[in-house]
Amino acid sequence: MLRERIRTAGINLKGTLRAIRDSKVPARVVQSNAGLLGVALTGTLILVAVFAPEIAPHDPIAQNYDATNQPPSLEHPFGTDRFGRDVFSRVIHGTRWALGLGISILVFQILLGVTLGLVAGYYGGLVEAGIMRLVDVMLAIPGIVLALAIAGMMGGGIFPLVVALAAVGWRGFARLVRGDVKSVMEDEYIEAAEVAAVSDVRIMLRHVLPNASASIIVYATLTLPAVILQVAALSFLGMGVNPPTPEWGAIIEAGRDQLQTEWWISTFPGLAIMITVIGFNALGDALRDALDPKQSRPL
Repeated sequence: MLRERIRTAGINLKGTLRAIRDSKVPARVVQSNAGLLGVALTGTLILVAVFAPEIAPHDPIAQNYDATNQPPSLEHPFGTDRFGRDVFSRVIHGTRWALGLGISILVFQILLGVTLGLVAGYYGGLVEAGIMRLVDVMLAIPGIVLALAIAGMMGGGIFPLVVALAAVGWRGFARLVRGDVKSVMEDEYIEAAEVAAVSDVRIMLRHVLPNASASIIVYATLTLPAVILQVAALSFLGMGVNPPTPEWGAIIEAGRDQLQTEWWISTFPGLAIMITVIGFNALGDALRDALDPKQSRPL
């Protein structure tokens, strides 16, 4: 009897994922102006990242000293930099770096934050207090400052960049998941599972975590542009991706001293970052409204 109740509860708990798969959530997303904008922009960015070598007309790191600092033209739509490199090709390839690094860092943030949030919410007591006090302490320090310190201590570069941003970005996921877990810990099916001697890990993964899936999806979508912005910021400050890699922050930094004369070097990668942030924020808002129609609002 208990196991039947647990199995039924587990099926019900998967309602969020089933709603995404079987219901009209995708249709709801594109019904709103924000959803259409988000899908269009993020879809375009993904296609550009996948087909960057085919789209870019030039090698993004090839130097041509016969074409240095040229303004935008038909041959070089975004102009060239001080080394004669085609800025358009660098921005296109930068999309691949931005999404690749952003998604990789986000995955680590989700794994760490969701795990700690589950443990804190499920066990409570001293375990919860210890984890949440750590979250509170880390939230007291601006994330970009803490990430800059960690990357600086590790010497800068791609690996320190990933470690630094993953180490500071899990906090929001932990707090979010812990709150969702606490809201269901007194439910009947959790107590039934405990009485039936179902393992803690199985309860957390099969019967508790699905409750937070919608929140995690929306929060991750809204967090990704922030991660991409942080990657660009650290690279701009010399603690992330290093030249001549065509990463947006590094490209902006390379044209910083020429902003008044060769404005195009920094302007176009900056616009690319802006478009990315707008696209994923719009998509995240639309997903939130689609997964929880009661909170949806007209645009």
